[in-house]
Amino acid sequence: MMIQSLAVFCGSKNGNNPIFSEHATALGKLLAQNNITLIYGGGGKGIMGSLANAVIEFNGTVIGVIPKIILTWEQQHEGLTHLLVVEDMHERKRKMYDLCDAALILPGGFGTLDELFEMLTWNQLSIHNKPVFILNSNGFYDHLIQHILLLEKNDFLHEPISKRLVFLNHPEEIAPFLQ
Repeated sequence: MMIQSLAVFCGSKNGNNPIFSEHATALGKLLAQNNITLIYGGGGKGIMGSLANAVIEFNGTVIGVIPKIILTWEQQHEGLTHLLVVEDMHERKRKMYDLCDAALILPGGFGTLDELFEMLTWNQLSIHNKPVFILNSNGFYDHLIQHILLLEKNDFLHEPISKRLVFLNHPEEIAPFLQ
């Protein structure tokens, strides 16, 4: 599968480790240099903002999808290629899934985890069949990865997790999948 657009789910805050924003910036540069369209939540703050700013800085294409209810909270990014305003969070996820060829999860909070698990569930139910990646910046997702492997070990998954999820430690590790 050729990845031409990547949905990235991540925090609207920076978190307390500078590596999170550094990885988002490095990813944004990588996407722009490889002509991969970024599909993301449309915010201008936090890791979201760092990611979008890097894609823009390196002349890439950025499509933001933001629900009306959080326009003011996430302070929509003003410099995007396109900003789509949708009714609610469900429509946001659906639109982002429809626009992307694959998804990447960066550090974030409840919303990021919701997006990860919904995409995995939709893949499992054959609603979508798009690659999903987790960027485990500085071990941020170590505990979650261990729990996902526990789901597999205890036979709660329908197939090996390796068929649905790829774990990365550095942004450049996604490069071979973009070819």
